[in-house]
Amino acid sequence: MFARTARLLLRPGWPEDAEQLHQAIAHETVTKNLARAPWPYRPQDAMSFLRLPARMGEASFLIFARTAAEPKLIGGIGIHPTQNGAFELGYWITPSEWGKGYATEAGKAAVGIARHALGLEKLVAGHFVDNPASGRVLHKLGFRPTGQMELRRSIARGGEVPCIEFEMVLSDDSASEGPSPYEQPMRMVA
Repeated sequence: MFARTARLLLRPGWPEDAEQLHQAIAHETVTKNLARAPWPYRPQDAMSFLRLPARMGEASFLIFARTAAEPKLIGGIGIHPTQNGAFELGYWITPSEWGKGYATEAGKAAVGIARHALGLEKLVAGHFVDNPASGRVLHKLGFRPTGQMELRRSIARGGEVPCIEFEMVLSDDSASEGPSPYEQPMRMVA
């Protein structure tokens, strides 16, 4: 699967992307906000990630900014099953590209893929409490807070971190309207 937006190309990662992937993700400010990425992030971690087999019913993409020259790898985004059977959206953007709307643009494409190509009825997502920028992206995409916070393992941090939980019903076209996720009370779930 591939997706093209006004400024981005989303495509599966290939082994030849390993060097660019390593350069884009190997920042503590990125990996500390991801559940499964280690810190320090080594070149062999990038290669191991790119060698993971594709699974039916999932979508995993590298995010490339389309330029006049060769596309530039700036992040990653994916939809993967959780342990409880839900499907979760996750993403990251390299620090030099923060604040340009790329996460929202890629997220809209991924939500469309979840809805139309994967036929999912619902997506879940979350962000660590010390990463409110990710929460703002989720709200722009139409996710709604569940009112729950749970502890999630972060490999880069070496422990559990409070994570604010969100969900989106994909058949709900009005999902982008409503109160900010920060107006909702949170409940800790252990």
